[in-house]
Amino acid sequence: MTVTSDDAELAGALATAAGELLLKLRADSSLTGKELGNAGDLQSNEFLLAELARLRPGDAVLSEESADDLVRLDADRVWIIDPVDGTKEYGISDHTDWAVHVALWERERDGTSGGLTAGAVALPALAVTYTTDGVPIAPANGLASVPRGDAPRVVVSGSRPPAFSDAVAAAIGGEVLAMGSAGAKAMAVVRGEADAYVHAGGQYEWDSAAPVAVAKSQGLWCSRTDGLALEYNQRDVYLPDLVICRPELAEAILEITRRG
Repeated sequence: MTVTSDDAELAGALATAAGELLLKLRADSSLTGKELGNAGDLQSNEFLLAELARLRPGDAVLSEESADDLVRLDADRVWIIDPVDGTKEYGISDHTDWAVHVALWERERDGTSGGLTAGAVALPALAVTYTTDGVPIAPANGLASVPRGDAPRVVVSGSRPPAFSDAVAAAIGGEVLAMGSAGAKAMAVVRGEADAYVHAGGQYEWDSAAPVAVAKSQGLWCSRTDGLALEYNQRDVYLPDLVICRPELAEAILEITRRG
């Protein structure tokens, strides 16, 4: 990989390259299931850490697969990465709903706050990477795996769907669709395959940072289920809930999710 001054471009290149590594591992090794997922996490993490150390040596990194020494709390630039988002899905050969997340958090000039300034979500099995580069939202069904009708779609976790999933779908006259990784669900909204993604419980900063960065760059609504802002590079990285949706649906969805 070559040095680039553009952080969004770098995020995209890193996520794409890590995804290619993961596809090769899945195709060439005899590993399956959890063993494949563990090997993928390790190799992708090692690659991303090495490239960030080489290309952005002054930046800190928060990774799902590395110990957090909290040095990042004093840093002005922090990369937040998930080497394999959807490890379970990655370990199943015919699943495409897994991702690689690379996001950048930067401190504001006043030094008191910060936010996501660049990010990328690679969906390697679909051969596509979404970045915070301002590309317009793709037409519905551009990469849809399931044909859709006219009803709005709310994507949720297949293993841990929120208790309010059906109520959210009813509020917007839609239907619920289960899908794998957070990145896959968020990008389904970005490309128009779905209209909203809601989640409650069991996520951390690396699960949503890159998806939220990309979704925000596309003009989508992103918040916690109570409507408050999603904050990153916090001491406690547990960030269990979120709403990503088309802006016109936010009010109706939050009216439900605020109740828990």
